[in-house]
Amino acid sequence: MPDSAPLAATAPARTHGPAAPRRVASVWLPRLAAERALRRLGGDAGGAPFTVVAPAKGALRLASLCPLAEASGLRAGMGLTDARAIRPDLRAVPADPPAEAGFLRALARWAVRYSPWVGEDGVDGLALDVTGCAHLFGGEGPMLADIVSRLAERGLTACAAVADARGAAWALARFAASQAPVVAPRGGAREALAALPLAALRLEPEALAALGRLGLRRVDELARLPRGALARRAGLDVARRLDQAFGAEPEPVRAAPQGPGYAVRLRLPEPVGRVEDVAAGLDRLLARLCERLAERGMGARRLRLALRRVDGADVSLDVGLARPSREAGAIAALFARPLGEADAGFGVDALRLEATVVEPLSATQHRGPLAAPQARDAVERGEDAAFAALLGRLGNRLGFDRLTRPLPAESHIPARAFTTASAAFAAPHAGDWPAPPGLRPIALLRPEPGEATRRSGRPVSLRWRRRAHRLAVAIGPERIAPEWWLDDPAWRDGPRDYWRVETEDGLRLWLFCAPAAPGGPIWRVEGLFG
Repeated sequence: MPDSAPLAATAPARTHGPAAPRRVASVWLPRLAAERALRRLGGDAGGAPFTVVAPAKGALRLASLCPLAEASGLRAGMGLTDARAIRPDLRAVPADPPAEAGFLRALARWAVRYSPWVGEDGVDGLALDVTGCAHLFGGEGPMLADIVSRLAERGLTACAAVADARGAAWALARFAASQAPVVAPRGGAREALAALPLAALRLEPEALAALGRLGLRRVDELARLPRGALARRAGLDVARRLDQAFGAEPEPVRAAPQGPGYAVRLRLPEPVGRVEDVAAGLDRLLARLCERLAERGMGARRLRLALRRVDGADVSLDVGLARPSREAGAIAALFARPLGEADAGFGVDALRLEATVVEPLSATQHRGPLAAPQARDAVERGEDAAFAALLGRLGNRLGFDRLTRPLPAESHIPARAFTTASAAFAAPHAGDWPAPPGLRPIALLRPEPGEATRRSGRPVSLRWRRRAHRLAVAIGPERIAPEWWLDDPAWRDGPRDYWRVETEDGLRLWLFCAPAAPGGPIWRVEGLFG
């Protein structure tokens, strides 16, 4: 059997033996966009309701919401302005359809652990052909529970169902009375869907409106109509959707293309339990995997080592690299710590090593009189091998999401003039850092309340943090206006006049006055110059 093989477009038909009853699972991720964005923010919106917004009908509207936002009475499709009237502290980020689609594709690859036939189902769901697979997880119910719980561990809300037909599983995952996983009995799709609304059949809005005018609201009401009359009055598409839900019309799960595989296996003649023996097996796997990567000009970014124990349990060890690599020694060093902590039980009888994320990798040689400057520049850009190895070690211990580097951003708002990105996945900024329009503090603060006294238009004293300060120097004002195309709650007080001041005891501060604030001018301290 080969180490890996690309999946075909659809499940092959059986040519001999009795056909197993077909079973399809549907996994719905109702908050996919919002929870994906929250993951990028570290899983926390600072205790405020959070939403993803997208333009629709001439306005920004809520597209996906976190549970707190839903509990506040906000709903998808509501205008952002109306939503902020209900929750002024609502935090909103723009939708990113390409990134959301990529995230769903990654989830489809992850779900291959449950079935080799996994396909995307719309923009917020997955379909899995689990025929003959559920017994590996203790049955269909435990399998669905495992899917939902593993997604919850990753901060994702999921509803799941399994039925004889893809349309029935889709309907039960989204419209069942309970959010718990639903297992429809074999041959029981008609009874399971009977009380569901017609929207569970994936009908177009126009068809739903037409059926509503006929007084039809539920699936069983539609199913009782003669098929010929149904097709004439409601259209062939309605009849087709009903057939798909009941399994009368095939609707195969088309697996997403997987591309070339980068996995190797090793079966041991007898179980081993010592770390040194497992590490020796890993070295043999790495040699084969790195050779395959070199043949295709690729380098590994993430790898997974699966240890199969003699009791049937699997132990998975994952490592990541800051730069793509196919150096066996460097990769083996990253596995040393997790191997030492792994529980081998009564022994390991098989190993499987897979490069789960790969990227193109080409060698670069510096030669001639420019070699030294090029090498120095490579170190400054973070391309030095030692620096990449350090990032890899730190990332595997602390998490790559905790290693960040600052990058400039296009904004005249001081707090938005930079952003942070993953040090392992984002390239350093090329060239000099853009110069700000004025001198900026070395430390920005969340604006802290203060009270200033003016004389001849300039601040001469400041009360801040319960202390009174006389100002020896006040340079300014520098006016900074809000970004009018964004509704930022922090800037709803209007333009700000910034001052660089120094107190008589040597404290150098950056403060501003918002003269157009609704309750009158307000003063805030926003930075320290050291």
